[in-house]
Amino acid sequence: MALFLEREKMRMNQEDQQGQQKSRTEMVRPLSNHRPALIVVTGSMAAGKSTIARLLAQHFVPGVHVEADMLQRMIVSGGQWVSTPGEPSGEAEQQLRLRLKNMCLLGKSFFEAGFTVVLDDIIMGDRWQQLQKELHGLPFSLVVLAPQIDVVQQRDLKRPKTTQGKAWAEYLDHELRTTMAGIGLWIDTSELTPEETIEQIQERLWLDC
Repeated sequence: MALFLEREKMRMNQEDQQGQQKSRTEMVRPLSNHRPALIVVTGSMAAGKSTIARLLAQHFVPGVHVEADMLQRMIVSGGQWVSTPGEPSGEAEQQLRLRLKNMCLLGKSFFEAGFTVVLDDIIMGDRWQQLQKELHGLPFSLVVLAPQIDVVQQRDLKRPKTTQGKAWAEYLDHELRTTMAGIGLWIDTSELTPEETIEQIQERLWLDC
């Protein structure tokens, strides 16, 4: 009898340990039935796109974050960033379109290899049409981070990199709310922490991380 009870105790401890291990694993598993997903995170400047996209990608195994700005920085000679608010033109426009194309190509490559992919870039106006063209045939979700403009300006001033200023904040906020209204999952992150934003994305996109 004593031997039986000892064996039962060992079996229950084993099951408990397995249950705990399973619970820890499920915390970082990808969405429903472990299928890979493709998620695009956009928003105005200083909306927290890169921070949120990276955190979101980390909730999936395997997960990858593709940041458009990083692709732009790969141009080590002759790179041209859009320097003033308004519709880009010339070489700056071409490079902007090229980085979006390459972001989608890289994202598709990871997605087809079984990764959950989170892309991040400023998507609005014609760039929304280009994004749909580049990702044609692939199911994807769009998340729009939309803090209030006064919050955007405050965050911009606190960023370690060069600030973009009020004119950029006003232009991008207007374009985003005008050209992307009603498209994707909008989240006002004005009073949300990054972790709270991730929770909202998970709940509202039916993600089970």
